[in-house]
Amino acid sequence: MTSADVSSKSLMQRFLDGVERVGNMVPHPVIIFLILIAIVIVLSAVLGVFGTAVTFERINPDTHEIEQASTAIRSLLNADGIRFMYESLIPNFMGFTAVGLMIGAMIGAGVAEESGLISALIRKLVAVAPGWALSYILALVGILASIAADAGYLVLLPLAGVAFLAVGRNPLAGLALGFASVAGAFTVNMLIKPLDAVLVEFTNDAARLVDPNASIGLASNMWFSIVSVVFLTVLIAFINNRMIEPRLGPYDPSRSDGTLGDGDNTLSAEESRGLRFALFGLIGLLVVFALLTLPSWGPLRDPQTGELIGNSPFMNGLIAFIILIFLVTGWAYGIGAGTMKTLTDVIKAMEKAVTGLGGTIFLFFVLSQFVAYFTYTNIGTVMALALGGGLQSANIGALPLLIGFIVVVAVIDLLLTGAIAKWAIFAPVFVPLLMKLGVEPEAVLAAYRVGDSPMNAITPLNAYFALMVGFVQRYDRTAGVGTVVSLMLPYVAWIFILWTALFAIWQAVGLPWGV
Repeated sequence: MTSADVSSKSLMQRFLDGVERVGNMVPHPVIIFLILIAIVIVLSAVLGVFGTAVTFERINPDTHEIEQASTAIRSLLNADGIRFMYESLIPNFMGFTAVGLMIGAMIGAGVAEESGLISALIRKLVAVAPGWALSYILALVGILASIAADAGYLVLLPLAGVAFLAVGRNPLAGLALGFASVAGAFTVNMLIKPLDAVLVEFTNDAARLVDPNASIGLASNMWFSIVSVVFLTVLIAFINNRMIEPRLGPYDPSRSDGTLGDGDNTLSAEESRGLRFALFGLIGLLVVFALLTLPSWGPLRDPQTGELIGNSPFMNGLIAFIILIFLVTGWAYGIGAGTMKTLTDVIKAMEKAVTGLGGTIFLFFVLSQFVAYFTYTNIGTVMALALGGGLQSANIGALPLLIGFIVVVAVIDLLLTGAIAKWAIFAPVFVPLLMKLGVEPEAVLAAYRVGDSPMNAITPLNAYFALMVGFVQRYDRTAGVGTVVSLMLPYVAWIFILWTALFAIWQAVGLPWGV
């Protein structure tokens, strides 16, 4: 990776360079996950022999009733475990939703990229946006992209790299900024998203263990989330401008994989016409979706409640909307710019996009086995409950307990990345405990949001960490896992520390969490 002059680097920059060198010495990610699979298999057998188990209260996701449950370590080396590994090889992969999301999003994005729309949009953005504002714009868009669930990873990451390259800045810094924005602030937004509905429901179920009439709404963390979005936007952009880019130094295009463009930022008449056609296509698509969503009888509204935001067909299938946006605007741009003249050209663009995912799909195949085996053994659940129980038994005040809870969630997030699964375990433990200490359920949920997000940007168990490695290697063919870890460490550390501090101040002052 291109770096600034060694003599001018700070101690932190030299430390991160060391992290990168050590990290890049590790084997290929596929080999890493094969080793982790072997460790999980052996560890499950050892813990299973000792009968390791825990008993706890949890929320039944189907009935939303609180129930007693016992979880024991399940061995992968007994008869049941061996049968599971043998029978679930393909189901594990087919059930790994990141694969479908990635392929679907890339079908649409492939048309937009091959037609030239992505390049033209980035150059247009660069032309109209002040140079100083680019980092802040991309950080804000990345954080808000969580409204589209995981689609933000697939859309913003490549755009951020291309945008930085277009203005002569290091594209690796753009990728890191995009990844930190999407992953590191995933649980907050300025809008209500589907995840909020699930987290709030679990919170209410846990709160009713103490107060049968307790209830919080979908917007119960709205004020904290809005302030967090603004705070994290500024913080992420600041980290990029003051830490990441100075460390990386100027970009050397010779280190790319040979697929980069020439960097010309001038829009031709054909490209400008293509952008107008893309705008017409977008307007047409929005009109269609307005008819499907805005009327009270709209088929994409919740058929029982009539709601559009929350648990509705529109929000649950939002990835389809994202795919269509790229597909329609990309095709329309191609017609206007003359880069796509027939339907065959569109199909070839889709094929090209999917063909380029071969390595990532294979990595996801191995990763899906690890995730399935780790989940089957219950190792993560037992660890989470053990840490939670230790924190619960500590005789400390409400605010220290909240901060300790944030730390526990962050540690567990390195192993269990699913926000819903962790909250289903933690909510029945910590919501009643902290309510008895006079803490509002909204505050506990806000603490969970803080703890659950930052580590997403650094844990290899995030399905899109591997995708990030692939994007980085496009600009630096010698890059590896260590490169990504060294890029993300400053973001993870400062987001976690300062966001936790913001939470502590909010709680200490007694500000309202939402409505």
